[in-house]
Parts: sequence; structure tokens; C-alpha cells
Amino acid sequence: MEAFLDPSQPDNVSLKRTPLFDLHVELGARIVPFAGYEMPVQYPAGVLKEHLFTRSHCGLFDVSHMGQVLVRAKSGRYEDAALALERLVPVDILGLKPGRQRYGFFTDENGGILDDLMITNRGDHLLVVVNAACKDQDVAHMLAGLGDTCDITLLDDRALLALQGPKAEKVISELWAGIVQMKFMDVRDLSLHDVDCIVSRSGYSGEDGFEISVPADRAVEIAKALIDHPECEPIGLGARDSLRLEAGLCLYGNDIDTTTSPVEAGLEWAIQKARRKGGEREGGFPGAARILAELENGTARRRVGLKPQGKAPVRPPSDLFSDAEGRNHVGHVTSGGFGPSVESPIAMGYVPAELAAPGTELFAEVRGKYLPVTVATLPFITPTYKR
Repeated sequence: MEAFLDPSQPDNVSLKRTPLFDLHVELGARIVPFAGYEMPVQYPAGVLKEHLFTRSHCGLFDVSHMGQVLVRAKSGRYEDAALALERLVPVDILGLKPGRQRYGFFTDENGGILDDLMITNRGDHLLVVVNAACKDQDVAHMLAGLGDTCDITLLDDRALLALQGPKAEKVISELWAGIVQMKFMDVRDLSLHDVDCIVSRSGYSGEDGFEISVPADRAVEIAKALIDHPECEPIGLGARDSLRLEAGLCLYGNDIDTTTSPVEAGLEWAIQKARRKGGEREGGFPGAARILAELENGTARRRVGLKPQGKAPVRPPSDLFSDAEGRNHVGHVTSGGFGPSVESPIAMGYVPAELAAPGTELFAEVRGKYLPVTVATLPFITPTYKR
């Protein structure tokens, strides 16, 4: 989902702050501009230690800059809200059970990805979480596509925290013991520290964890209650990026955008049978003709994992070649860096389908040199989601 490394920010842009900004400063965070916000990229421990601590214990991330949007049918019926949203996404929303969450994406008329998002059945309405950089355009997109039958509300009075890592259940269960009953992608209304929260068992690190929607005026209280635990530390955007890369998860604006289709990106698992050819509600979403054809016939290119053979990281937008002399250009890198948990450089990118098999040898251009890389199976680590 979220894009983590912000492009250059014009000096005249007024940056927003999340409800946790003062706490980040108090904790010694290095603050950077990101998606229109002042956000913590790292704390004094540094990105490497924060990454490894999350993999071994658990980390708390401030993701309050992301958009939390309510979609409620004017009829008051969940079914009407679900069918309306299905006009914009190639995802089975009608079949989503109450208290369950599903990954999805908005597509455009050309089959490209406008944004990726998380969708929750809240009983009589939907909660949609969208990326920070896209939230204004996403709300406008939903108003234009659903406004005739649904009320669309961007919540500006809530914060969002992500607690990620193998000790996440232990940490949060000391605030609400029943959390241990939740499975991956379950969503519950819970009282944490006497604060009414919406908690999902999900995240974007490859680890077990939780995302906690909390009233903005109680966010600091909840954050402090979590990081006071010896197994939990605050983690910045730098480690969030390296964690999601190791987990093979897409970064909107890098790995997926309007130039990539869900099938090219390897996200066809998120398109359920009901929306595919021959399904109960086949098509009916923007770009359906292209996407359904690609599901049937494949694509000319695919997103793949890449493992550089040396120690030098390969970062976007490095070009990829099939030969060591750089004569035959075949693709490009979309995400890359050092993977602290795998102790080696890792990357992702797009290559022709015929070169997408694991073990295929390619070459990445880095500062005028052509470095050998090997197509690798994603993810680079084994996820620990609680199924």
C-alpha cells in the first residue's frame, strides 16, 4: 500500500501533523516531509535496529496520515454499499462477511491501478483505508462513482496505529485479553485502555500484527500504553519500507500505479471468483475488459523479486538488461534496498513474462556498471500472519 519515500516537497507546501507528532519529537524521531505530513522516518536506534526489533519483538508505527473513509448506503443496507463499491473495484465486497477485511484496489478505464486499499465490512457500512498521498483523489473518485447511492465520509477525527511483530499479540493482549481469538483480517470493536477502538489483525510488514483506529484525542494515550511495554518500540517509515520490501508487498507509486495492471503486478489473488469471467458478478469495474483478458491469457510482463548477487543495493529506477553489456533492455527496478532480515540486497521490478521464472539471470545498471541479479520468489521472508 503506502508509498514511504516521498518525492521532493515544494517549500511552499504547508505540511500537516498527525495527533502523535509531539510524541515523535519527544521520542527523538527524525522528522521528514511525507505525503503532505511531517512524519518520523526513524528514531535514535536507527532504521536497521528498528527493522530487526520489529521482526523479533514488535514495533509501533504511526500511520494516521492514511485516509479512513466510511461508505454508507443511503438505504442503510450493507448490500447496497457493497454493490456500489464493486463498481470501482474488481473485488468481491458483497461476499465479505461482517467483521472481515479484504485487500483491493481502484482501477481506471485502462486497467491501471489508481490506489490500493483495505476494505472492511462493518455490518451496515464499509470502512475503506486508503493511502495518504491518494486520499483526496480517492474520496473524489468515490463521490463521483458512488455519491448517487452512498454517503462518503473521510474521518478526520481518528488516528491509525500499526502494531507489528511476533510479540504484537502479547503486547496488545495486556490491554484486551480477547485479542488472541482474532485471526488474520478479522476486525473488531474493542476497548483498549478504556478507549473505544476499531482493531484489525492485519498490517504491511509480513509479520503478525494489528492496525488500531483510535479517536485522535486518545491516540497518544494508546501509543504510550503500547510502547511502555518492554517488547514494543516506536518504529519509523524507514524500517516500515524495508519490512514491506522483504515481505514482497507493493509500494503504491513505485511498484503499482496507473501504468500497471493488477495481473502484471501479481495481485490477481485479490480478484475473487465472483468478479472473474463466469462469476456471479463478472466484470462491471473500470478496466474490466483488459483485466479479465489478462486473467485468462496472461500478461507480457510481470512483477518479480530480484536478488543482487553482490553486496551493492539496486534501487529504483535502475534499468534491467538480459546481457552484461547492457544492450538488451528488458525492464526496470521499482523497489530496492538492503534487507536486514535476509542480510542481503533485495529488490522488485518488472520483466517480460518469459524472463520471470525464479533463477533467471539478469543485469541491473548501477552507476554505469551492469551488476548481476537473479529473479527470486516473493516474498523474501516467510510471513507470520495468524490464519
